Amino acid sequence: MEFLALDFETATSQPDSPCELGIAVVRGGVVREVHNWLIKPPQWPYFSPYNIAVHGITPQDVAQAPTWREIWEEVEGILRDQVVVAHNAAFDMNVLRSTLVGQGLGYPSFTYFCSVSMCRKVWPGRTSYGLAPMCAMHGIRFKHHRAGNDAEATAELVLRATDQRPSFDITQFLLDSKVKMGEFHRGGHRTPGGKVVTLDR
Repeated sequence: MEFLALDFETATSQPDSPCELGIAVVRGGVVREVHNWLIKPPQWPYFSPYNIAVHGITPQDVAQAPTWREIWEEVEGILRDQVVVAHNAAFDMNVLRSTLVGQGLGYPSFTYFCSVSMCRKVWPGRTSYGLAPMCAMHGIRFKHHRAGNDAEATAELVLRATDQRPSFDITQFLLDSKVKMGEFHRGGHRTPGGKVVTLDR
Protein backbone atom coordinates (compact mmCIF):
# COMPACT_ATOMS: atom_id res chain seq x y z
CA MET A 1 0.00 0.00 0.00
CA GLU A 2 1.30 3.40 -0.98
CA PHE A 3 -0.09 6.85 -0.23
CA LEU A 4 0.80 10.20 1.33
CA ALA A 5 -0.73 11.93 4.34
CA LEU A 6 -0.69 15.73 4.41
CA ASP A 7 -1.35 18.36 7.07
CA PHE A 8 -1.18 22.16 7.15
CA GLU A 9 -1.01 24.61 10.03
CA THR A 10 -1.91 28.23 9.25
CA ALA A 11 -0.86 31.58 10.67
CA THR A 12 -4.31 33.19 10.43
CA SER A 13 -7.89 32.34 9.58
CA GLN A 14 -7.04 33.01 5.93
CA PRO A 15 -6.42 29.78 4.00
CA ASP A 16 -3.46 31.23 2.10
CA SER A 17 -1.38 31.58 5.30
CA PRO A 18 0.40 28.21 5.69
CA CYS A 19 3.09 28.34 8.36
CA GLU A 20 3.84 24.61 8.50
CA LEU A 21 3.36 21.64 6.18
CA GLY A 22 3.86 17.98 6.98
CA ILE A 23 3.79 15.04 4.57
CA ALA A 24 4.09 11.40 5.68
CA VAL A 25 5.10 8.94 2.96
CA VAL A 26 3.71 5.38 3.17
CA ARG A 27 5.30 2.63 1.10
CA GLY A 28 4.65 -1.06 1.53
CA GLY A 29 2.15 -0.32 4.28
CA VAL A 30 4.71 1.46 6.49
CA VAL A 31 5.46 5.14 7.11
CA ARG A 32 8.90 5.46 5.54
CA GLU A 33 9.49 9.22 5.68
CA VAL A 34 8.00 12.31 7.30
CA HIS A 35 8.76 15.67 5.68
CA ASN A 36 8.16 18.85 7.66
CA TRP A 37 8.54 22.44 6.52
CA LEU A 38 8.15 25.61 8.55
CA ILE A 39 6.95 28.29 6.14
CA LYS A 40 7.10 32.08 6.25
CA PRO A 41 3.57 33.06 5.17
CA PRO A 42 2.81 36.20 3.15
CA GLN A 43 1.02 37.67 6.19
CA TRP A 44 4.21 37.59 8.27
CA PRO A 45 4.88 38.97 10.85
CA TYR A 46 1.18 38.88 11.74
CA PHE A 47 -0.05 35.64 13.32
CA SER A 48 -3.52 35.25 14.83
CA PRO A 49 -3.31 34.74 18.62
CA TYR A 50 -5.95 32.02 18.23
CA ASN A 51 -3.85 30.11 15.71
CA ILE A 52 -0.75 30.44 17.89
CA ALA A 53 -2.75 29.02 20.80
CA VAL A 54 -3.68 26.00 18.67
CA HIS A 55 -0.30 25.04 17.20
CA GLY A 56 2.26 27.03 19.20
CA ILE A 57 4.08 28.34 16.11
CA THR A 58 5.04 32.02 16.42
CA PRO A 59 6.25 34.66 13.95
CA GLN A 60 9.73 34.29 15.44
CA ASP A 61 9.71 30.55 14.65
CA VAL A 62 9.34 31.22 10.92
CA ALA A 63 11.35 34.44 10.62
CA GLN A 64 14.15 32.59 8.81
CA ALA A 65 11.93 29.92 7.22
CA PRO A 66 11.53 29.60 3.43
CA THR A 67 8.50 31.03 1.66
CA TRP A 68 5.95 28.84 -0.10
CA ARG A 69 7.54 29.56 -3.47
CA GLU A 70 10.90 28.37 -2.14
CA ILE A 71 9.59 24.97 -1.07
CA TRP A 72 6.97 24.41 -3.76
CA GLU A 73 9.16 22.62 -6.30
CA GLU A 74 10.15 20.03 -3.69
CA VAL A 75 6.59 19.65 -2.38
CA GLU A 76 5.09 19.36 -5.84
CA GLY A 77 7.58 16.62 -6.69
CA ILE A 78 6.42 14.61 -3.69
CA LEU A 79 2.70 15.09 -4.37
CA ARG A 80 2.76 14.49 -8.12
CA ASP A 81 0.48 11.63 -9.24
CA GLN A 82 0.05 10.28 -5.70
CA VAL A 83 -2.96 9.36 -3.56
CA VAL A 84 -3.10 11.85 -0.69
CA VAL A 85 -5.10 11.78 2.54
CA ALA A 86 -5.79 14.56 5.03
CA HIS A 87 -7.90 14.57 8.17
CA ASN A 88 -10.68 17.04 7.39
CA ALA A 89 -9.34 17.31 3.86
CA ALA A 90 -11.61 20.24 2.97
CA PHE A 91 -9.45 22.47 5.20
CA ASP A 92 -6.05 21.28 3.96
CA MET A 93 -7.01 21.26 0.30
CA ASN A 94 -8.45 24.76 0.61
CA VAL A 95 -5.12 25.90 2.08
CA LEU A 96 -3.27 24.31 -0.81
CA ARG A 97 -5.62 25.67 -3.48
CA SER A 98 -5.75 29.19 -2.01
CA THR A 99 -1.99 29.36 -1.58
CA LEU A 100 -1.28 28.22 -5.13
CA VAL A 101 -3.78 30.70 -6.56
CA GLY A 102 -2.43 33.51 -4.37
CA GLN A 103 1.12 32.77 -5.47
CA GLY A 104 0.19 32.41 -9.14
CA LEU A 105 1.34 28.79 -9.24
CA GLY A 106 -0.20 25.92 -11.19
CA TYR A 107 -1.98 23.01 -9.57
CA PRO A 108 -0.19 19.68 -9.15
CA SER A 109 -1.82 16.44 -10.28
CA PHE A 110 -2.96 14.02 -7.55
CA THR A 111 -6.05 12.37 -6.09
CA TYR A 112 -7.07 12.71 -2.46
CA PHE A 113 -9.53 11.61 0.18
CA CYS A 114 -10.59 12.64 3.67
CA SER A 115 -9.74 10.36 6.57
CA VAL A 116 -12.72 11.74 8.54
CA SER A 117 -15.01 10.36 5.82
CA MET A 118 -13.01 7.14 5.84
CA CYS A 119 -13.37 6.78 9.62
CA ARG A 120 -17.14 7.32 9.40
CA LYS A 121 -17.36 4.45 6.90
CA VAL A 122 -14.99 2.07 8.68
CA TRP A 123 -15.95 2.82 12.31
CA PRO A 124 -19.55 4.06 12.29
CA GLY A 125 -21.35 5.29 15.38
CA ARG A 126 -18.50 7.14 17.09
CA THR A 127 -19.29 10.33 19.00
CA SER A 128 -16.32 12.18 17.53
CA TYR A 129 -14.19 11.70 14.44
CA GLY A 130 -11.52 14.25 15.30
CA LEU A 131 -7.92 13.16 14.81
CA ALA A 132 -7.13 13.09 18.53
CA PRO A 133 -10.04 10.85 19.63
CA MET A 134 -9.66 8.53 16.66
CA CYS A 135 -5.95 8.12 17.32
CA ALA A 136 -6.60 7.59 21.03
CA MET A 137 -9.02 4.81 20.13
CA HIS A 138 -6.23 3.04 18.23
CA GLY A 139 -3.37 3.77 20.60
CA ILE A 140 -1.63 6.14 18.17
CA ARG A 141 0.37 8.62 20.22
CA PHE A 142 1.38 11.97 18.72
CA LYS A 143 1.81 15.69 19.39
CA HIS A 144 -1.37 17.24 18.03
CA HIS A 145 -1.40 20.35 15.79
CA ARG A 146 2.14 20.10 14.51
CA ALA A 147 2.03 19.31 10.84
CA GLY A 148 4.51 16.44 10.56
CA ASN A 149 3.08 14.73 13.64
CA ASP A 150 -0.51 15.10 12.45
CA ALA A 151 0.39 13.80 8.99
CA GLU A 152 2.10 10.74 10.42
CA ALA A 153 -0.81 10.08 12.80
CA THR A 154 -3.27 10.35 9.90
CA ALA A 155 -1.21 7.85 7.91
CA GLU A 156 -1.21 5.42 10.83
CA LEU A 157 -4.98 5.81 11.17
CA VAL A 158 -5.46 4.84 7.52
CA LEU A 159 -3.23 1.81 8.03
CA ARG A 160 -5.36 0.75 11.02
CA ALA A 161 -8.45 1.06 8.82
CA THR A 162 -6.94 -1.37 6.32
CA ASP A 163 -5.98 -3.76 9.14
CA GLN A 164 -2.36 -2.95 8.24
CA ARG A 165 -2.41 -5.20 5.20
CA PRO A 166 0.46 -3.77 3.11
CA SER A 167 -0.65 -5.63 0.00
CA PHE A 168 -3.89 -3.62 -0.15
CA ASP A 169 -4.24 -1.17 -3.02
CA ILE A 170 -5.32 2.12 -1.46
CA THR A 171 -7.63 3.05 -4.36
CA GLN A 172 -9.38 -0.33 -4.24
CA PHE A 173 -9.74 -0.02 -0.47
CA LEU A 174 -11.43 3.37 -0.90
CA LEU A 175 -13.76 2.00 -3.56
CA ASP A 176 -14.66 -0.98 -1.39
CA SER A 177 -15.25 1.32 1.59
CA LYS A 178 -17.31 3.75 -0.52
CA VAL A 179 -15.00 6.65 0.35
CA LYS A 180 -15.21 9.37 -2.30
CA MET A 181 -12.07 10.85 -3.81
CA GLY A 182 -11.25 14.33 -5.04
CA GLU A 183 -8.66 15.39 -7.54
CA PHE A 184 -6.23 18.19 -8.32
CA HIS A 185 -5.10 18.53 -11.91
CA ARG A 186 -3.47 21.13 -14.09
CA GLY A 187 -6.77 22.73 -15.04
CA GLY A 188 -8.49 22.78 -11.69
CA HIS A 189 -9.83 20.86 -8.72
CA ARG A 190 -12.69 18.43 -8.14
CA THR A 191 -13.89 17.90 -4.57
CA PRO A 192 -14.95 14.46 -3.30
CA GLY A 193 -18.52 15.77 -3.44
CA GLY A 194 -18.15 16.37 -7.17
CA LYS A 195 -17.82 20.16 -7.19
CA VAL A 196 -15.49 21.30 -9.98
CA VAL A 197 -13.32 24.38 -9.45
CA THR A 198 -11.36 25.59 -12.47
CA LEU A 199 -7.94 27.16 -12.06
CA ASP A 200 -8.42 30.92 -12.10
CA ARG A 201 -5.30 32.99 -11.66
